[in-house]
Amino acid sequence: MAGQFRYVTPVEPQGATGLVARVYAQLANDFGMARMAVFLTLSPAEEVLAATWATLRESLLAGDEPRTAKEVVALGVSMANRCPFCVAAHTTLLHATGDHRLAETIAAGGTPADPRHAELLAWARTGRVAASVGAEHIGTALIFHFINRMASALLTENLLPGNLQNSRLVRSVGGRVMARTVRRPLPPGASLPLVAGLPALPEPSWGAGTAAGAAYAVLRAVAGAGAHLLGEAARAAVTSAVAAWDGEHPPMGRAWLDGPLAGVPAAERPGAALALLAALAPYRVTDADVAAWRGSRPDEDLVRLCAFGAITATERMEAFITGRAAAAHAKPGGRS
Repeated sequence: MAGQFRYVTPVEPQGATGLVARVYAQLANDFGMARMAVFLTLSPAEEVLAATWATLRESLLAGDEPRTAKEVVALGVSMANRCPFCVAAHTTLLHATGDHRLAETIAAGGTPADPRHAELLAWARTGRVAASVGAEHIGTALIFHFINRMASALLTENLLPGNLQNSRLVRSVGGRVMARTVRRPLPPGASLPLVAGLPALPEPSWGAGTAAGAAYAVLRAVAGAGAHLLGEAARAAVTSAVAAWDGEHPPMGRAWLDGPLAGVPAAERPGAALALLAALAPYRVTDADVAAWRGSRPDEDLVRLCAFGAITATERMEAFITGRAAAAHAKPGGRS
């Protein structure tokens, strides 16, 4: 399993202390897994770990909306964002909800028979405004726009050794193993004490007064703080490029980076390039991209820089999802 981690050495559960240990403990209880690669890879930056977990828990796991419907959203976003790791994980979790046919229908590229599930899947995969989604659906979509980027940038595609996650039988069995935990109702708000001491921006209008909105407000603040790792010109280049992004995947190759980076001093370009890749094409991050920026910087700085890119793109998707983006960009295709 160590081969899942591309660039960071995670804090293992048995060695965790403080906030990381508290997050791991709640994750094991509420998600049913003591060791999850996505959260392990965030662990060097404890504030990013805690805010990511809180937003996921309060959107996907807790609340009143059916877990099956929210897993459809998580899977649809992950498919749009081309994140094989997350697609495999949430296909298995759909099995865990008990709807095995739905899980494999979506995995095969089909349309769910249930009209509500079909509507949610289409919304999740396109990012178009939908009138019939609530705070938990929106929060789930946004946290997976963020998590997909972090997973693609920092993890390999292998959820299980030997790509066993590609087996329908393995997904079904894995879902049955997790079924009891996945189907257990969880009260909202239990993760908020974990992030109570962290910075927060104002709650979003779509989630004002909800645990999902409160957690997302913290995620925006702590992930956005990674901007301090870039120089002024690099920060401006990243934010301007993402603000102009139409939601589609960038063209193949690297030429699309040339425009945004043209005015950035040479010393700042590696950081700007890595943040832009994390935002718009995280599955194209290479060893050379990381090495060009990293030098002697620690794991936590790499997590924080990628988090800055990821949250910048997530906020752009938030504008599309909630109808605040310009009409000229009204057909985003998911993550880049």
